[in-house]
Parts: sequence; C-alpha cells; structure tokens
Amino acid sequence: MSLRVGLPREYGTPGAKEPMHRPWRTGFFKDAVRGSIFLGRTNLDGDGQADLRVHGGPDKAVCVYPAARYPYWRERLGLELPYGSFGENFTVAGLDEDSVCIGDIFEVGEALVEVSQPRSPCWKLARRWGEKKLALWVQQTGFTGWYFRVLEEGEVACGQALRLRERPHPEWTVMRANAVRYDPARALEDAAALANLPALGESWRTKLALAAKRQLSRDESRRLIGENRED
Repeated sequence: MSLRVGLPREYGTPGAKEPMHRPWRTGFFKDAVRGSIFLGRTNLDGDGQADLRVHGGPDKAVCVYPAARYPYWRERLGLELPYGSFGENFTVAGLDEDSVCIGDIFEVGEALVEVSQPRSPCWKLARRWGEKKLALWVQQTGFTGWYFRVLEEGEVACGQALRLRERPHPEWTVMRANAVRYDPARALEDAAALANLPALGESWRTKLALAAKRQLSRDESRRLIGENRED
C-alpha cells in the first residue's frame, strides 16, 4: 500500500525545556517512493536509522506496519495519520500481527524476506505525534508491526504482492510473541521456547532467554519514554 524511505535528520527546538520539543535526530520521517527501489541486506536504498545501537541491521532491514491498524489509531488519537505514520517502510494490506508468524518467508518483487521479530515501539513514535503514552499503547495493544530480514536482495515497488513461500512456525504469531515478551504473567516456558526459535532476531532471543531465567526485568520504560521523560 505504501513504500517509504528516509535518512536521519535533526528536529526539535534548541534550548526547549519541554521534553517533547527538545532537539532529536531520527530517520522516522520517510518519503513515498515512486517506481522500484533496491532492497539490500540491511535496508532499502535511501533509508537509514539515527541510532544504530538499537535500530537497523540485518534483523531489522525493513519495518512493516499493517494498514488494517490505521483506523484504530486514527480514531483513538483523533488524527488523520497517513500511511508511514509509524515510521514504517512497508505499509501492507491483508496482513497483521495476528496472521503473520515469526519465520514467515515472503516473496516481494525480486526480493525474498523473512519475518524476524515484532517491532519494539520506542519513544520516538511518541515524540513524532506529541503523545507521551503512544509507544506504551502500541505495546499494550500488540499493534506493533514487525521487521523483515532480507534473504535475497532485489528490486521492490509499491503495489506488489507479498506471496507467502514458507511458514515454519505457525504457532508463533507476531501477536503471541509480543504477549510473551511484554506480559509478566506469561509462562516462563513460553519465553524459553520463543528464545530458542532460530528465526527470531538476536536481540529478542537474548532478552527472552534472560527473562526465562528471571535475570531480566520486563520493565522497559526507558525505551518507551526515553527522551520524552522529565529530567
């Protein structure tokens, strides 16, 4: 439905005291692509991330968000929210967190992509729309979107179909993976099982393995609030 790329830029007001107005750097703002574009191992041509410690890389080459979630957020936030409002590269129809599974392999254009992990919403999403709790709400609903890793590079274009080629883990939907990571009441056995999934992104496998051993708190408030916090 939409294909977008963007490079990191500076935003905000120097010297601003209000956290939501302070200077920040992000690749969140992306422009629509006309025609085809090359999808490489780590990103689309012309796309980039500001903080490579937590964003980007082979496990997060393409950020995907379901078009089906937009009506919910438009109503809840009272905003128009055009496609691309969640900083995604691909806005897709016919797929969502309930129907897509970790390890799913899709053919799109000349490329072959694999679902690597759910997207973990961060404070930059909240900053973009001026709602401090937005990242938390996205996490609570499970309407997070997900990432693709690239198995085969190639040209892609808006309007192309994503054709499912393989589904090795039908029991592990993106929605279920979100629930296991963020709901403290979920069984530790589930966290261990998900951590052992080879297709899952490395950062998620590491955190889930620690959670299964009770060595990791599930409080991720810094990621959700980040630089929107009051100092």
